Amino acid sequence: MTGLPIAVVGASAAGLAAAETLRRSGWRGPLTLIGDEPHLPYDRPPLSKQLLHGAWAPEKLLLRTTDQLAPLDLDLRLGTRATGLDVATRTLTLDDGAELACAGVIIATGVAARTLPGADRIDGVHTLRTLDDALALRSRLAGGGAPAGEGAAAGGGGGGLRLVIVGNGVLGCEAAAVARDLGHDVTLVGIESTPMAAAVGTEVGELLAEEHRARGVRLLTGAVDGFETATADPAGGGAPRVTAVRLAEGTTPGGGTPGSGGAAAGGGGGSRLPADLVLVAIGSRPAVEWLDDPALDTGDGLRCDAYCAAAPGIYAAGDVARWDHPVHGRPLRFEHRMNATEQGMAAARNLLAELASAAPAPAGAEEAAPAQERRPFAPVPYFWSDQYDVKIQAYGLTAGADRVETTVVDRAERRVLALYGRDGSAVGVLMAGLPPRQVRALRAVVAAPLPWEEARERIAAATAPG
Repeated sequence: MTGLPIAVVGASAAGLAAAETLRRSGWRGPLTLIGDEPHLPYDRPPLSKQLLHGAWAPEKLLLRTTDQLAPLDLDLRLGTRATGLDVATRTLTLDDGAELACAGVIIATGVAARTLPGADRIDGVHTLRTLDDALALRSRLAGGGAPAGEGAAAGGGGGGLRLVIVGNGVLGCEAAAVARDLGHDVTLVGIESTPMAAAVGTEVGELLAEEHRARGVRLLTGAVDGFETATADPAGGGAPRVTAVRLAEGTTPGGGTPGSGGAAAGGGGGSRLPADLVLVAIGSRPAVEWLDDPALDTGDGLRCDAYCAAAPGIYAAGDVARWDHPVHGRPLRFEHRMNATEQGMAAARNLLAELASAAPAPAGAEEAAPAQERRPFAPVPYFWSDQYDVKIQAYGLTAGADRVETTVVDRAERRVLALYGRDGSAVGVLMAGLPPRQVRALRAVVAAPLPWEEARERIAAATAPG
């Protein structure tokens, strides 16, 4: 057996799943897990839900404790960033100057939060991607922020801090729900006229918009032009603190015509929103900037084949991976929790199969059991979002659909069912407020693309009473 390690870059859900699968599948060589955060691997979905709300302590997010990791015999390098990878030699360069030659590498570096120019130099302007991000925002929402004294934002519930959330996608909507539940005045600004429309479609997004408005969230459609600040310290020390968000001309109440431009600073001046806190939730970018080897394709994530391989001995998993989905017949990249774990496991098994096939056969190998073969990674995508009392669940592909059929089962109870199609086939289904039995049955309908009318018939059968 080689004395070189397998290195997993990214101490994430995908990275941990890969490391555990490597050991379960028989890798007895050195195993290195590299993470740029100082924390043990933790679960990210609760960051914008239970942790931000204060219902969970940080320790509850840990995927494994130190004692639980011990049997893996890891070379665990937390607080360490990979800065380069030589594909031909499978050699990693780390930010401490170390070079690590590897038998194989699994990249699970995830994504990084997008932000606005200058936002990182303003006190009170936050992003929400890491545990430290969530704890910093939670501290302010729990009373750490100081109101700027310009009156409550319109549409809020009175009292509390004035929070402006820039970006009305999944993260922005979840954070808005938590902040309103905590009693803060919340304004949600997005360039899309309907919240989460890119992920769930217009009709489901409108139903969510109704729930947010009913809870007191102010919805605006438009672009952010920049921030207004005040000196934090009369003596001139410290970062300036945010006092308002400037909106570009053309900003309208949610449901109106989107303003020109994107959710970025810059452009013509418009109105302003007084703010004690700002959350920038305008999406993410795959964490691939450190991968500068021309042998790798890093456009919209790390490009991989159907086996999650980016190059010989180099695999990827989780939010960072864009791989050829064998069922849907095109490259896909998912930022979903279930996909992270499943793909981490698949990448680990396929890497070991590749290494085994490349190793010289021992004497008598013709009588041994055949080596495990690589298998294409073909999951049924799944995501969920919790907002107030509404739990959205979706299987298959909902983004990029060219046809959506939405049935509002009960508007007041926010019960809804939607079918998503592409090129004449049903490829995704979303539901909220349906019984678990029906949810399980709906997964099977979109496990593979199905002719539209056949999918409609199967959905009707799966959701029939009785």
